[in-house]
Formats: sequence, C-alpha cells, structure tokens
Amino acid sequence: MIEFTISDIIAASPADIYRAWLSSEGHTAMTGGEAHCSDTIGGTFDAWDGYITGENIALEQDRSIVQSWRTSQFDAKDADSQIEVILQPVEGGTRVTLHHTSVPDDGDHYRPGWQEHYFDPMKAHFGGE
Repeated sequence: MIEFTISDIIAASPADIYRAWLSSEGHTAMTGGEAHCSDTIGGTFDAWDGYITGENIALEQDRSIVQSWRTSQFDAKDADSQIEVILQPVEGGTRVTLHHTSVPDDGDHYRPGWQEHYFDPMKAHFGGE
C-alpha cells in the first residue's frame, strides 16, 4: 500500500468548498464529472460518472472530510483506500490538503490525478486560475 499528501490553494472559502464537495450539484460543477453525494456520516457517494465510489466516514463542517474511496480500477481483493480533505483558510482562499492512504501499490497514478481532475478544475470553477 502507498500513501501521499498533496495540497493547493483554491480561491474560495472553506465553507464553499466543503458544501460543494458534499453536494451532488456542487461536486459535479467543481470537477466537471457527474457526482452523487451525501453530506451525512455513513452516506455514500460516487464521482466522475461512477469511476469513484465511497462513503463519508467523518465530517467536521467547513474543516475536514474523511471518506472511504475506491475506483473501478481497484481489484475486488483491494480494500477501500481513504482520503482526508483538510480545509484551512489562507490569504486568497483555502489551502486544500488531501491525504490519501491505503492506495493499492499500483495506484501512484492517483497522485497527479487529484491535481488534474480535482484541484485544477476546482481552481477554474471557483475563479482562481
């Protein structure tokens, strides 16, 4: 198993990012991939047209989101991985830090995927870059 942490600044408040991440409409708008989300602990989600699935494990409003996470590329024998999204207010918006753990050994490609399929579209959506 591998793990990694990435981070970027998004030109939006922690509250706006938190709401968008946990809302079907907001998640779809900020990433460009269709999503169905829940804002409750134990609620399930899917994103990027069903490529990603998981469940909300822990939620701290406007501060952090912990979710189980897997893609359709995971083998059936692979356990779910976990993401923790930490939202910290900074000048110019929010520092979004994503810690991804229990990633299958062949899953290092997810690291640049977070930037390409989440952080970059989020910057465009929220008006950063």
